[in-house]
Amino acid sequence: MSKLILTNEVSGVGSAGDVVEVKDGYARNFLIPNGLAVVWSKGGEKQVTSIRAAREAREFATDEEAKAIKAKLEEKALRILVKAGSNGRLFGAVKTSDVVDAAAAVGIIGLDKRKVEFASKISSTGEYEAAVRVTADLVAQVKLQVVAAK
Repeated sequence: MSKLILTNEVSGVGSAGDVVEVKDGYARNFLIPNGLAVVWSKGGEKQVTSIRAAREAREFATDEEAKAIKAKLEEKALRILVKAGSNGRLFGAVKTSDVVDAAAAVGIIGLDKRKVEFASKISSTGEYEAAVRVTADLVAQVKLQVVAAK
């Protein structure tokens, strides 16, 4: 088992600034190469406090504000315009930043693209769902309407 400090939120593992123990292969092959974690050391405590302070600065001020954002996200489908072929197949795929941009277009600002998760890869037009982690324990299920740009 490897002891790590998470630098970003990882689903099923923890949030940024958490000290976690994971299997050696998961740490060596996924978390560390992708910049999601660093190896824990005694000098890493300063790093943990700075990561936690940055995470708290990104959090929403109150629970009411977070719940209002969640309700706004779940209210109606976010429309994402993408380049697509005549058969509806996309040139590329929908990215998490596309969801954040679509939310900003309808007035929902302050979302972090790292907190958007797709159930599956979106590579054609249609309706999909995504999970947006508004706070550590508040997740919004967002409907996405992927349409071809003219």
